[in-house]
This record gives sequence, structure tokens and C-alpha cells, in this order.
Amino acid sequence: MRISEIYASLQGEGLLAGTPSTFVRTSGCNLRCVWCDTPFTSWAPEGDEMPLADVLAAVEALGGRHVVVTGGEPLLFADAAELCVTLRRRGFHVTVETAGTVLPAIPGPVADLMSISPKLASSAPPDDTPRGWRPRHEAARRRDDVLRALAAAGPHQFKFVVDSPDDLAEVRDWLGVLGDAIDRTRVFLMPQGRSSAELAARATWLEPECRRSGYRFAARHHLAWYGDRRGT
Repeated sequence: MRISEIYASLQGEGLLAGTPSTFVRTSGCNLRCVWCDTPFTSWAPEGDEMPLADVLAAVEALGGRHVVVTGGEPLLFADAAELCVTLRRRGFHVTVETAGTVLPAIPGPVADLMSISPKLASSAPPDDTPRGWRPRHEAARRRDDVLRALAAAGPHQFKFVVDSPDDLAEVRDWLGVLGDAIDRTRVFLMPQGRSSAELAARATWLEPECRRSGYRFAARHHLAWYGDRRGT
């Protein structure tokens, strides 16, 4: 599989925020979010092909017991699912970060926590994006059957990236369609942004909305801790 980076840091989002973790970031994605914060794994994928054994060795060398397999979209790669299963067998806690558009290549649970971030309509790139990426993104971004299957496989969290108040109605409607398939106590809303100022501006209305609506607010701590830079 193509790997853009492997590094140790702190988990910045969701249920395990603050947990020391090793991040394995694959390169390649079937979506093109307009606000993507890792364009080096999607819009202009970078990285090297690494055998599974080399990835495992790099993870072992960093020493942490929590591993986050992320991207891009890691579940595009059959080796990523095998990586997750092998890490769990070796005693690691594995989180998979996915947009919820593809299923793992290996049936059954592959992660201790499936962290699912469905992409709202506001994620679509402009109409004039080269290579027809807007219709391609729109056709791929919503797979309710995949979301239900990922949620049914084991512990999960849903993280919606919210750009404006207009997104909230789509979140409510989408959750209504998914119904009891997901754990409503593990639904997070995250402000869209790549700087502390952007996040703070959106948090002023998103955090109170979470309190009113019963969602969980997910601060993006890593941006406050490290800024918008790779390897963090």
C-alpha cells in the first residue's frame, strides 16, 4: 500500500482525544473534499509503496499501543485491512479513520474503533474542478449501506465535519435515515477549519448547537496543539 507518513503523536479528535497514538497514513482517496486537510493524500497523493512487513516494523519501532490507520481513505487498500487485523493480533488497539464509502477487504471487524466521517454536501469541490471530480465526489460520498455495515461490525463513532449552519439540517436528516443502525451517543460534530481562528469562529455557534441537539462537540485539538502541519 502507498504510505504518506508514519509518526507518533496524540489523537486530536473524538472519543480517544489526547491518547498517545501511532498514525499510519495511507495515500489515495476516492473523494475530493474542497476543504481536505491532507491534500497530499487526495488531490496530489504522495508517498511510497511499502510492504506490510515494513509498515508493521515501523509501527513496532515507535512503541505505542494505540494505532490510528488513516488517509486519504485507508479502506481502499486490501493491505490496510490486513495491517489492522495483524496489529490487533499483536495486542495493539486499532482505530480506522474512514469516510464510510468502502468496506474493508477482510470480512468481520478489523478495528477496535471504526471512526466514520461521512462527507456532507458542502464537501463537494466546485463544478469546474478538473477531471470531473465534482460529480465523481457526489456519486461516491454517500453509501448508507456501507455506513450501516461498518457500524454493525463493532464499536464506532461518527464525526461530521460542519462548515456552516446550513449543514445541520443535512446531519439531522442523514441520522434520521440511518436510524438505530448507529450509536447516537457517539455522534460528534466537528468545525471545519485549518487554523485556530477558523475553528474558534465556527465553535461559537456549533458548540451551543451540540448542547441543544444532544450531539457531541469534537474539538480538533491537534490543530491547537501543533498547528496545521504534517506529522502531527
